[in-house]
Amino acid sequence: MDYAVDLKFQNLVRHLEKEFGPGLDTHTILFIIGVQELGLGYKKFKKNEKTDLMHVALCTVLEPYGYYKYIGNDKDNWPHFELVKELPHLGQKEQQFLMKEAILDYFVKNGYVEEDNVKSSEII
Repeated sequence: MDYAVDLKFQNLVRHLEKEFGPGLDTHTILFIIGVQELGLGYKKFKKNEKTDLMHVALCTVLEPYGYYKYIGNDKDNWPHFELVKELPHLGQKEQQFLMKEAILDYFVKNGYVEEDNVKSSEII
C-alpha cells in the first residue's frame, strides 16, 4: 500500500473534521460527497435517500477509474450512472486503499487538496 495515500487521507479527514465534526470515516465522507454531488444542500434525508447518496458518491469517485459512467440526472435531479466494468474482487485492505485513493482524487479534482503534497499544511 502507498504510505503517501494514507497520509494524505488522514490529513483530509482532519481537515473535514473541522467542518463536520470528529469521527469521520470513509462511509461518512462518501455520504458528504453524495450530498455535494446531489447539490441540494442541507436537508433531512430518508434512510433510502442516504443509501442512494452513498451510491452516487461511490459512482462519482470511481467514474475516473472507468468503473462507472455518468448518464444524466432524473426529474428530481438525482445523478445516475451505469456500470461500465465490474469492480475487481479485492480484499478488505485493497478495497479501503482504492476508496481512499478515489476519495482523495475527488477532493484534488475539486480543489480541496494539493495533488503533490502530503503535509497537513498543504490541505486547502
